[in-house]
Amino acid sequence: MFRISLDALLVLDAIDRLGSFAAAGNELFKVPSTISYTISKLEDDLGVKIFERQGPKVSLTTPGAELLKEGRYLLKAAGDLEQRVRRVASGWETELAIGMDTMFSPAVLSDDIKDFYTVAGKTRLKISQESLSGTWEALLNGRVDILIGAAGEPPSGGGYSLHKLGTMDFVFAVAPQHPLAALTHPLGKDDLSPHRAIVVSDSVRQMAPKTIGVLFGQDNLAVPNMRCKLEYQVAGIGFGFLPDFIARPYIDAGVLVEKSVIEHRQQEEVYLAWRSDATGEGLKWWIERMKQADHFEAFKIALPRQ
Repeated sequence: MFRISLDALLVLDAIDRLGSFAAAGNELFKVPSTISYTISKLEDDLGVKIFERQGPKVSLTTPGAELLKEGRYLLKAAGDLEQRVRRVASGWETELAIGMDTMFSPAVLSDDIKDFYTVAGKTRLKISQESLSGTWEALLNGRVDILIGAAGEPPSGGGYSLHKLGTMDFVFAVAPQHPLAALTHPLGKDDLSPHRAIVVSDSVRQMAPKTIGVLFGQDNLAVPNMRCKLEYQVAGIGFGFLPDFIARPYIDAGVLVEKSVIEHRQQEEVYLAWRSDATGEGLKWWIERMKQADHFEAFKIALPRQ
């Protein structure tokens, strides 16, 4: 049985802030006798003295100060819970999970997140990143509510809605010191097969994983995300295709060399996707925000080097 009520903590907080039982009663619209009874009962229930009384003035004892310190956390949590319940009743989610492919930096959403909090400050956001088919699986399995920047062919089966954000080009790149950098002709399978490919691992947990850019039997180094792939290619450890917007600054800086290949990686479409059964106001806000003209262009920033 709980011996500390939220009402008692409210009384305790008011007395400490205002300095007297009478002032606390005025703020809480309670007569002084009710304030006194609440504190006396709390002291009896806990078996500790909470206030030192010196006439009309009171001061917290050491146990009383500890009770108030921790009690204020409970009061804040209770207030937050009330706000979240009201937001749910008004159609706003308590939490909204946003998924992105690892080829995009979550930093591109900074302004959007700031603006979202101005209208939905009590909706908690959760940002996560996946790779390849794992991005779509996160939506289908309910780990995220909306995908912002999901690349490639959407999976079959439905259960989600789509909006095309744009398209993405790829370039084949190696470090200047890599053996392939010295070749002047378009690179074919015979040129590539003796060397190591750098590939991003598919983060799927249940769906069939997908591998891109590896020849049959070829040595490859699997990495967890696009940033790692970029860094290893810059280091000369291997080769591979990179999104043009990621590779271009490094090509211009001379730390990567763009090479012509016989078999190009096709342009990919990039989507905004969300669960069809989700109807929260927060989700609607993000859908409309991401559909704004040219918003996708802001996504095309190079991944910062670590």
